[in-house]
Amino acid sequence: MSQMTVVALDAMGGDNAPSEIVKGAVDAINISENIKVILTGDEKTVESELSKYSYDKEKLSIRHASEIIEMAEPPVNAIKKKKDSSMVVGMKLVHDGEADAFVTAGNSGAVLVGGQTVVGRIKGVKRAPLAPLIPTEKGVSLLIDCGANVDARPDHLLMFAKMGSVYMQDALGIKNPRVAIVNIGAEEEKGNALVKETFPILKECKDINFIGSIEARDIPTGYADVIVCEAFVGNVILKLYEGVSKTFLGIMKEALTSSLKAKIGAALALPSLKKKLKAFDATQYGGAPLLGLNGLVVKTHGSAKANEVTNSILQCVTFKEQNINEKIKEKVKEDSENGV
Repeated sequence: MSQMTVVALDAMGGDNAPSEIVKGAVDAINISENIKVILTGDEKTVESELSKYSYDKEKLSIRHASEIIEMAEPPVNAIKKKKDSSMVVGMKLVHDGEADAFVTAGNSGAVLVGGQTVVGRIKGVKRAPLAPLIPTEKGVSLLIDCGANVDARPDHLLMFAKMGSVYMQDALGIKNPRVAIVNIGAEEEKGNALVKETFPILKECKDINFIGSIEARDIPTGYADVIVCEAFVGNVILKLYEGVSKTFLGIMKEALTSSLKAKIGAALALPSLKKKLKAFDATQYGGAPLLGLNGLVVKTHGSAKANEVTNSILQCVTFKEQNINEKIKEKVKEDSENGV
């Protein structure tokens, strides 16, 4: 039997809290026998939601938190002033070793601030990037950074590439993952100042399998396993990805129900079509881990439903079982000792 993974879950964070969050937690512990969930939030509210379900009470508990960080609150002030918020309480559980991971659909800015100030960065890590898995034609790629560091430097991007490589190799079993930097062309001399300065540094790094630049149109093909960029570019890519996917699915649904003939054709093609389209459903891959911290923090979409919450919790099991944090720490320590 695998070691138990304890996940602190922000029951009050996100557009669909607490109902979808609590449902996601119950589904997760019913799916895996190796998970325990600590729901952080208002005890009475959470208990009311839990009363709707049957579950193993040994695997799910509540840690009362009297405050909620709202989605639009200024992040720094929220983390500093709301010490008893469901987010801060959950992060403290990770910091104190009571939980292996913290998952939230709450305020993104507060997650970034809290992750670095409450949980803390690994010694030697200057910036902690958000790194979601995005669906591609060949499986998934890691987009790093997608929202944490809009003013990144070349040395930050190098660290992102190294941490991303560790994650893809050990969490997903991809040997010698291909690393590429987002650019406006394939030529080495193209790009803005940051890309031009970072490219040769990645090229010279012996710790990664750098394959050069990647244009946005090649990202969905699975050309690279680790896609490196600063957060402004990464967030635009992620949001465009999600928007195009949603629009495409809407168009497909409309086309397949537009006439009797189309409905008959859809009925025949539906089993195969569902399987293919599921591969491009980003919610099945969980949330975005904030890499480089002393513990695991995972940010899911603010609009996350139960399925995405469940997958984000399950994602934490792989992270722990593969010792991703320890391997990142080893890599950072090795670089420090070698003066990299």
